[in-house]
Amino acid sequence: MAYLLASVRIVAWLAVVPPFSSRAVPNTAKVVLSLGLAFAVAPALEDTSLPTTTLALIGESVTQVAIGAAMGFVTYLLLSALAAAGSLIDVFGGFSLAQGFDPLGMNSNTVFGTFHQMLATMILFVTNGHMLVLGGLLSTFRFLPVGANPDTGQATEVMLSAFRVFFVTAVQIALPMIAVLFLADLGLALLTKVAPQLNAINVMFPAKIGLTLLLVGLSFPVLPQAMTKMVDLSQQAMAAMAGVG
Repeated sequence: MAYLLASVRIVAWLAVVPPFSSRAVPNTAKVVLSLGLAFAVAPALEDTSLPTTTLALIGESVTQVAIGAAMGFVTYLLLSALAAAGSLIDVFGGFSLAQGFDPLGMNSNTVFGTFHQMLATMILFVTNGHMLVLGGLLSTFRFLPVGANPDTGQATEVMLSAFRVFFVTAVQIALPMIAVLFLADLGLALLTKVAPQLNAINVMFPAKIGLTLLLVGLSFPVLPQAMTKMVDLSQQAMAAMAGVG
């Protein structure tokens, strides 16, 4: 029973955290993966004390779902900082006008928002960050075992910190490109004012597209460091929610 409850927490986490939450990963694969990962924490579940009544077991299952979803939401926030930076670039680069429907996420997404999400996923797997994040999830069973009551006050503080880190990181990644694009808009606007016969509007859109592509290319070396930082912070966040420190 403790093994099944542990797999419930893991599958709730997988249902929220990208890229495991994507529709590209079948639900059957998520269930099988959660059952397999639960074997890794099975030795720590030997001395777990569980309720014996049906109602109490249902309540414990709901608790494990809530714990897994809360940890997954914090991890999702931190790992989505790169995609949010791409969405900010779309807004200031003019690409937000060309939104497309994402059938995997079942929502509309912008060009560089989707592109940066794919880059983040690639970097996560290439650097073995997904193994570190999964290891951080499994380590929470040592500090917050099945049957223990979570500290909701600590979880609230961690979520607020995750929101702050998510916003600050996205802005830090996109801010240099936003500043350059703003200056480009300002320069073209002044050019239109000084020499209206040049028809700078026709020059503005190709120039901004080329400048945006150039700046995005120059930002690539920063992305692996940012993803490594987000992976470390996600491990610390899950550990803090489990009551460590």
